[in-house]
Order: sequence, then structure tokens, then C-alpha cells
Amino acid sequence: MSRKLGLLALLLALALVAAACGDDDATTTTAAGSTTTGAALTGSIDISGSSTVEPISAGVAELFNAMYPGVAIKVEGPGTGDGAQLFCSGQIDIGDASRAYKDSEKELCAQNGIEFVELVVAIDGLSVLTSTQNDAFACLASADLYALMGMESIGFDNWSDANALAAEIGAPNAPYPDADLVITAPGEESGTYDTFVEFAIADFAEERGQDDALRPDYVASPNDNVIIEGIAGTPTSLGFVGYSFYLANQDRVKALAVDGGDGCVAPTAETIADGTYPYSRLLYIYVNKASAARPEVAAYVDLYLSEQGLGVVDRTGYIRLADYAPTLEAWQNR
Repeated sequence: MSRKLGLLALLLALALVAAACGDDDATTTTAAGSTTTGAALTGSIDISGSSTVEPISAGVAELFNAMYPGVAIKVEGPGTGDGAQLFCSGQIDIGDASRAYKDSEKELCAQNGIEFVELVVAIDGLSVLTSTQNDAFACLASADLYALMGMESIGFDNWSDANALAAEIGAPNAPYPDADLVITAPGEESGTYDTFVEFAIADFAEERGQDDALRPDYVASPNDNVIIEGIAGTPTSLGFVGYSFYLANQDRVKALAVDGGDGCVAPTAETIADGTYPYSRLLYIYVNKASAARPEVAAYVDLYLSEQGLGVVDRTGYIRLADYAPTLEAWQNR
């Protein structure tokens, strides 16, 4: 699973810190000490991309509008991939992303003359979920998830349909029960989809000569709340979303521990922050440098990286970085 080592090393360097409280006046102070005063601002800011990052950006937008009501902000969450297409074609100012932009997306930006700043803003734990009614499992390994959700599982509509494949690849939690297998998860436009494929599917697919993708015959949605509804509404369901959406719905869905090769680890703030949860990942915003020259966009990003803005990370259930110095340096050196 070598493709994950770089991310794990970075996550271990970005461990959880305690939330800090910000004030509510109209002056924003970033962690680096720069300030944005409450002078009147006008204009607009367009933000689109990851539905995982959307709650953070929307929460910061709410704070910002209370300080600068003359600025119109639009925040949408169609998915990281869709947001990257908009961003790299110059249609939006900020792209939210639950994964780093792909080389192909960066090339599109270059072709269109879009220069950007990549800012890591939080840590998330991609959470594998089932219904609270499902007591068959408390933990699934990556091999189990491949057997149930990889391309070789096309047509499996019962958990037990995957037993032969699971035995072949050594999935540790097989045999699976005779129960309906209903999968609800993000679609291909989602960075969460891409990250899940990287974590749970890609290595097995490569070893077995298969496409590194999810089986296409599942219920896909770009809306995390719709995914939660689907998982909660089927007793023997399976799916995945970002940790924040699990936290907000843990009375209706159950997070499964994940065995990435070192034993079962449940997603918690602590395990996500220190990287022991194997599906921990970084969250990003991409800022168009030309847009950043506008005072309203600069002020919004300043607020995002201030103590007030980082309080939104805490409230939405994601995890702060221990050290925002690289993020602040990237922003200041834009």
C-alpha cells in the first residue's frame, strides 16, 4: 500500500491541536499576525467543489457576510472534480477539494492561464458506514471493501455473493451473511470517491488487472445528505462519506472500523489527526491568484485562516492541522 505512505507521513506531522476561540468583532487576525479590518467591502466571491469541504467554506462565508454584508458569496458543493473544471476554466474564484488536484486538472489550469495557491485547511477521515441496524460487522478491511465494491463485484446484490471473491483475495471478514447489499456512495465527480478508490480499491485492482474504480451498479449521489439517507434507510447498507457527515448523523448511521493492514481502527478525532485511522486525508482550497488580488477574496481567505475561521473547522467536525505555518506561508507568498 505504498501509495499511501506520503499522505500518512504528512498527516503524522499535522496532528490534532485544541480548538482556539476567536472574537466576534469585525477585525480578523490570521495566525501569522496580518489583519483585515472591518472596512466596507463590495464585490462577489464564487466558490465551488467538494461537498466535504463545503460546510467549512459555507461556515466561513456566514462569518464573512456578518462582517462584510456588501459582498455576495456563493458556495456550492457539486464535487471536487466538477469544481476543478470550473476553477481551471476561470469560472470561480476558489475551488474546494477533498483531494489534491490531479495532474490533468492542473494542466487544464495551465492551459487557461489560471495560476493558483493550494492551501491545506483541515484533516478528514473518510468514514465507511452502514445502518445502525446492522450488527453483522464492527470492522472491515480494505480487502473486504474491494470484494464488495470493486469492479469484480458487479452484480453482487447480496453480501454473500462476494464470498468466493473474498476467499480468493484473503478478505479477513468473510464469509459474509445472506443479506441484501445496498451501496450508496459518492459518484465519480467526487474527491471522496477518488480517495476511497485510492485507499480501498486501487492496489487490489492493480494486482488483479482490474480498473481502479468502484463497481458502477450502486446508488451514486453528489449530495452527502442523500447518501446518509440511503445508508440509514437500508438495514444492511454500505457506503462512505466524510467524517463530519457521519458525526452529524451518528444516531442514524454506524461507522465501521477499518483495517488497513495494522488492525481495526475506528474514525475518531484523535485517530484521524494522528494518521492511525488508515483513511485519513487532507482537505484543500485552491485560490485563483488573479482573484486573490481583489480585496474581498483576500479578506475571505484571511478570515478562513484566522482563529475565527478555523473555529468553523472545529464546529463542522473536521480536524485542525497542528501547524498552519506552511499553509499561511503559501498564502502570504502568493
